[in-house]
Amino acid sequence: MEVQIKKIEGNWDAGYALHKHTLSSVYLGVDEWGHDRFENTRSEPGEALYQLKYRSDWNQIEPLATQIRDTLLPLFGKIGLIVPMPASTARAKQPVNELAYALGRLTNTPVFDELIVKAPAPAGSPALKNLHTREQKDAALAGRISINECITNEGRWNALLLDDLFDTGATMDAVCQALRGYRKINQIYAAAITWK
Repeated sequence: MEVQIKKIEGNWDAGYALHKHTLSSVYLGVDEWGHDRFENTRSEPGEALYQLKYRSDWNQIEPLATQIRDTLLPLFGKIGLIVPMPASTARAKQPVNELAYALGRLTNTPVFDELIVKAPAPAGSPALKNLHTREQKDAALAGRISINECITNEGRWNALLLDDLFDTGATMDAVCQALRGYRKINQIYAAAITWK
């Protein structure tokens, strides 16, 4: 898988993404249902992520997790636990969680998928992905992220925060802010498959 690593900036100690999601997008016009249509060219990680999220191609999990292990993990300190980012869309099977489980198996690292609690948005408010500025996203996330103190062992660990698509970093920053207040977390590293 061809990657083009980019440093991602935020409230974490170090963060990287594998590649840009969409390399080019050509507008094709409107389809018979009135929807805009585009011809998109994605990077290899971007295409794999697209197939996983929107075509339910679960065969993309292992290659993506392997790529994260081989390419991004050497850029961080020792990882003690993996924390998947909370999903923005409810699905029976969450792609980021599945990636975290696969990465956990590949690296023999525990995954804490219930550590982060994201309260639902107030009724009638727009979805986070439909907000366009960082300020709007920060305001929409205010007070909605908390920690479920589910780590029972004594000690402090470096956490890998795992996400699929990095955009403004608002949600990841909010999660990091919550994690920084949890006595069991030491360093926080951020990894994403692609950036927008």
